[in-house]
Amino acid sequence: MTEIKPLNETRLEELREGFESGASNRLAMNAVTTSGIDKVARNYDRSRLLQRHFSVTVDNGEVTNQNRSGRCWLFSSLNAARFIAKKSMDMDQFELSQNYAMYYDKLERVNYFLRDVAALVRAGEPADSQLMLHLLADVMGDGGQWTMAMNIYKKYGAVPKPLFPETQSSANTSQMNYELRSMLHTQVARMYAEPARIDEIVDEGVEAGHRMLTIHLGEPPKSFDWEWTDKDGTFHRDGEITPVEFWNKYINAGFEDYVCLVDDPRAEHPKGRKIGIEHLGNVAGGDPTEYLNVPNQFMKDCARKIMTEQGIPVWFGADCHPMMDRDNGAWATDLFEYGSVYDFDFDLDKEQRVRFGDSAMNHAMAFCGVDVADDGTTTRRWRVENSWGDKIADKGYFTMSDDWFSEYVYEIAVPKSMLPEEYLQALAEPAQMLPAWDPMGALA
Repeated sequence: MTEIKPLNETRLEELREGFESGASNRLAMNAVTTSGIDKVARNYDRSRLLQRHFSVTVDNGEVTNQNRSGRCWLFSSLNAARFIAKKSMDMDQFELSQNYAMYYDKLERVNYFLRDVAALVRAGEPADSQLMLHLLADVMGDGGQWTMAMNIYKKYGAVPKPLFPETQSSANTSQMNYELRSMLHTQVARMYAEPARIDEIVDEGVEAGHRMLTIHLGEPPKSFDWEWTDKDGTFHRDGEITPVEFWNKYINAGFEDYVCLVDDPRAEHPKGRKIGIEHLGNVAGGDPTEYLNVPNQFMKDCARKIMTEQGIPVWFGADCHPMMDRDNGAWATDLFEYGSVYDFDFDLDKEQRVRFGDSAMNHAMAFCGVDVADDGTTTRRWRVENSWGDKIADKGYFTMSDDWFSEYVYEIAVPKSMLPEEYLQALAEPAQMLPAWDPMGALA
């Protein structure tokens, strides 16, 4: 093994002298240590000139709040669904239970994970292989994908939030997730120790997961009496209805048939091809987590058309952290001048950021507006419904510059009917499967 050269005192002194010789380094240190890097690096001109007006808006009313959880993919998909539900029932304000969706997602993931790992153990997968270590480390997080959300809604439907409200554990999932993860690790260890009992160990783990989730989140309703008052004050009674019946009746928007488009910028993954991620899913027997890799501009065109022609929000996934002004609710590629403060050129392009672990999808939201130029096709900026509450941004709504979309938006969900024939043919072909740890498998 090549010896790693240590930092010795001579080199440390060279670094100190180099810092002191920089005319602006001490000024930057004084400012950042007092105010923080974002306030110092914030591009004043870019921030004030980023307009918050849009030629098309499909706002959804009061924003939701995922609190201390990673359920953005559920919140954003349910935000799109509630937009349809509010129209169906002529309501101003309405919210679907994110707790209900998470309950069944977690329960299904317990079953999916245990049965997936059981097959690997039977096949002789070493306990310390890269794959097994990745699966054990990644299990029972809160993140997910559009297809995974649709798997839950197709199988379990949805319920209005007042009928299955938030709990302490749904609003702050860390302790519940830790206990569930520990239980699953225990069951995997037992599989390796007692291979003859694998089926029993799986069943015991599913039972334990169901028990733990019900203790933390409550027992979800199998049916409920649905009554509501519309925005004109008219009372409605639908009678007893199941969650699946509720979904099919009031959110009949065809979301289940949507296709996930991604912008994977790596050259070895050509556009117009379907890709999938090994071992990524939630509902056994549900739709696989697969994407159609397309140019970023095609994603923009689809999102614009859905809002301008259909008038509904668009679910998407992005790397939300770069160049984000959280308090003011803004994203733009030049919103912060970090390079000027640090005297360093951050020059990676999108492909390099993905390849070298600098960027991946980590948050899902919904487009609810777009500003289109006078030519009718060129997009200028985007309005975003987030799920971080209404105390930040424009009462929880963010503004995204079009260039930021190009660099940091990775996925959107669109109707299959929007795809040209060549993409429809690609959907019919087997997916190019990527390993479980590939960046395109990152969960929002």
